[in-house]
Formats: sequence, structure tokens, C-alpha cells
Amino acid sequence: MAAKRSRKKKAPEPRGLEAVALVEREPPAAVQGLAREIERDGGSVIGIYREPLGGHWQILAGLPVDAVKPTPYQRDLSATHVTRLAAAMESLGRFLDPIIVVRAQEGGYWTPNGHHRLAALKELGARSVVALVVPEVEVARRILLLNTEKAHNLRERSLEVARLAEGLAQLDDRPEREFEAEFEEPSLLTLGFCYQRDGRFSGGAYHPVLKRVEKFLAARLSKALEERRGRAALLLELNEAVNDVVKKLKERGLQSPYLKAFVVARINPLRFKRGAKGEFEETIQKMLAAARRFDVNKVRPEQLAGAAGPPEEE
Repeated sequence: MAAKRSRKKKAPEPRGLEAVALVEREPPAAVQGLAREIERDGGSVIGIYREPLGGHWQILAGLPVDAVKPTPYQRDLSATHVTRLAAAMESLGRFLDPIIVVRAQEGGYWTPNGHHRLAALKELGARSVVALVVPEVEVARRILLLNTEKAHNLRERSLEVARLAEGLAQLDDRPEREFEAEFEEPSLLTLGFCYQRDGRFSGGAYHPVLKRVEKFLAARLSKALEERRGRAALLLELNEAVNDVVKKLKERGLQSPYLKAFVVARINPLRFKRGAKGEFEETIQKMLAAARRFDVNKVRPEQLAGAAGPPEEE
């Protein structure tokens, strides 16, 4: 049989601005006004240009390091990551990666993607930071798209989405489903509220199920968050029942870092239904009932040998 010839990927059509067009036009009045505000804030405007893909105006600026803060709805600072960044900057003797910022309404600047680099600069005693100042404040809300500084784990992503949703509900109370780009996936909202209540919650064990039963809600964001907190409470109730099963399995002498994932898989009503979807409450209630009647005496050690998934604690 002849080998299947792979189809050559078609080259993308040219788009965006030519290099010479990035600075050939006069900046609009709003951008010039932002440049003046930067200078009044003790900063310096290094250059004003249009970014090459969409032609949006941006300002490359130097800012006093103390004038910049992380957005209030992003992940917690990792002291280890800050220490490593500071050591790398100290060794090189250079700061080469500008952070993205927006000017906050109350003054000062927010960065959605420079929390750790900013902290590292402060640890080194730096007076200023180089930043790309984006005129559109709403860009800071699309934090999951911008925050490429450090890989997210599920806990960090979920907490960021929950905090972002809480912040947006005060500013822009549109239906939850209109924030798909900002929130990435609906299960992260529910998991985020679980992590807020229990920092050691093992969300990875439930994430595959949630991705099959969660969807963005039609309710306005403030109302949808009430629903999400209710879902989180039910999921935490399920988690307690699963933890009880895991405890009993350990008491029988069964040991595995994947005990929780094994139990969750056994009680998942969608497990053998390829591609099947379900309703959140119906599915979780079925899992809760199954966990409460789980017979640990029927589990054999060889059944655990092929088990895999996230460990009990992330």
C-alpha cells in the first residue's frame, strides 16, 4: 500500500502592517493624552507605535517601579519563581522583557502579565521598569491570554478566572457566556470557587468530568457567579465523600498516588459513554450517590495497577 502523502500546509496570507507603517501616522489624540499622563506620573515615553498585527496603538515607556501593581484578579505570587528571576537578571545585569500595563482609573498602572518580573525588579532595588502601555483598559481583563510569564497549573488558572469574574461582575455585568475569551473554559469558574474555599482541593481529579458537563451560562455574570458558588459547594460535598472512600481504601492497605482519580473514574456515569455530555447537577448528584454506596471491599489491588491520573493533592 502506497504511503499516504502528507498535504503541505498552505502558507498564510500576508496580513498586518508593513514595518515602515508602524510609526508613519500621527497618534490619535487619546494616545497622545495617555503619553502626557505617563510623563506626569514620573515616567518617560520611549516611543509610540502601532503593533504589527492589528495596527493598535501602544506606548513603550519607562515607569517608576512603585507606580505599577499586578491586576487584582491574577494568581498568587510564587516566591521561588521571583527568586529565580531576580538571580537571572542579576547574573545578566539586564532587564530585557518589558511588561504589559494599562493605566488604572484611580491612577497608577496595572500589569496583567508582569507580576513576577515586577517583584524580581523590586527585590533587586530597581527604580524603574520598561513597559508596553496599552490604551485599552479591557485588555488587562483578558489575563489568561496575556499571562505567558509562567506556565499555569489548574489551580492557578482556576483561581485567576474566579477572581477575574468577581472583578468583572462589578464593572461589566453582561451574560457569562459573553466572556468566553476571558474565562477560557466554564469548568475553571466552578473549580476556582472550590479552590477559594479549599486550597488543597484536587481539582485535577474532577476536571475531565466537568469539561463534559459545564457550559457558559446565559445569566448575567453577577447572577451566574451565585450559580457557580452553588456548583462549587456541591463539588466540595462530592470531594468529601470521595475522600472518605480513599481513606477506607488506604485502611485496607491499598496504596497509590492515584487513588482519588481511580475512585472518581469508577463513580463517573459518563465514563464509558464516549463523547457523551451531561447536565452538571444531575451528573454530580449521581457521582455523590455512587461515592456514598461505594464498596471498598470489591476493589482488588490489580485494579489499581492500571490506574492513572492526577495525584490526590496537587
